[in-house]
Amino acid sequence: MGHRRGPQQIPVVVIAGFLGSGKTTLLNHLLHHSGGSRIGAIVNDFGAVEIDAMAVAGALGDSTVSLGNGCLCCAVDASELDEYLARLAAPAVGIDVIVIEASGLAEPQELVRMVLASEHPGIVYGGLVEVVDAAEFDATRARHPEIDRHLALADLVVVNKLDRAEDGARVLGLVGSLTDRAAVVPAAYGRIDPEFLFDRRPAEERVGQLSFDDLHRHGEDEHAGHLHTGYDSLSYVSEVPLDPRRLMRFLDGRTEGLYRIKGYVDFGAYDTVNRYAVHAVGRFLRFYPEPWTGERLTQLVLIGSGIDTGALRGELKACESDAPHPDEHGMWGVLRYVATPEEQNAVRRTADEPDPEDPPPSLEPTEPSGTPAQP
Repeated sequence: MGHRRGPQQIPVVVIAGFLGSGKTTLLNHLLHHSGGSRIGAIVNDFGAVEIDAMAVAGALGDSTVSLGNGCLCCAVDASELDEYLARLAAPAVGIDVIVIEASGLAEPQELVRMVLASEHPGIVYGGLVEVVDAAEFDATRARHPEIDRHLALADLVVVNKLDRAEDGARVLGLVGSLTDRAAVVPAAYGRIDPEFLFDRRPAEERVGQLSFDDLHRHGEDEHAGHLHTGYDSLSYVSEVPLDPRRLMRFLDGRTEGLYRIKGYVDFGAYDTVNRYAVHAVGRFLRFYPEPWTGERLTQLVLIGSGIDTGALRGELKACESDAPHPDEHGMWGVLRYVATPEEQNAVRRTADEPDPEDPPPSLEPTEPSGTPAQP
């Protein structure tokens, strides 16, 4: 039976951090707690990979090894990145998320730019995760002052090895002061909840790829008690359409620590034909119009660290439309972040032919290959 239904783009998450910060440990944790999602892992600079990465693969190999849990791990030079992204994004491979582990001496901004510049219609930028060693942060910062610039670019910062730090609270505060509204998550042994980075496949109805029910299942498996989840979530449902100008003001000024927004928006009289799927990670934002199916609702999931869910709910409530007639220019802000028809058709052309045993594919959100603003 076919694994993927519809022309859906695959998020590409970049994990960066200096040598010894715990990037490989974090990657291993994600691979072992994927909740059924299939991960394509690209390792930039194979020589820098710690031996425990080989334990994840279960075997030593050259550039590509097939993992027992259905993941794919590639060792790749930066110049080969687009080729490997295309290979992993092939619909027949059935990957749900691609994670790039950067070399400890890599420039994360360059990898992010390469992802954003990729013209492959099957992928979308999924955020820059910077991993820092809390116990060695001051010494690392003294040796590598560029870490301040890396933190300012990050969408999510994992402050790892807090269990070894003597003054973890100070380090957390310092790291937070160096970011640009990024979510800052405390961790030990790289244990963060994978839903910060990608959506673990639930059985119930989803909002986009994310189930509301799945957000509350952090303690059901035997390992969950050892995870440093460190995040908050908010589900927002409204029968009242949202005003596009108000929503764009909310999105342009989204609060510190708010990492991800996914779901669907009803703009009411501004567009009576389409709902708008929204995908935001850090400062990256995309809307994708698609014909309405089922009940007309706005359904959103927001995920972040240290966010005030009550205040966010109030801000979203304030976006509800009370205007009797739409402003003819009201959608301009939204349309800046919508893929062109040509881009959306390119995404659809990458989809597999439907499996005869599968029902007809539903229309899934599509995402553009570029971005209006690069980090």
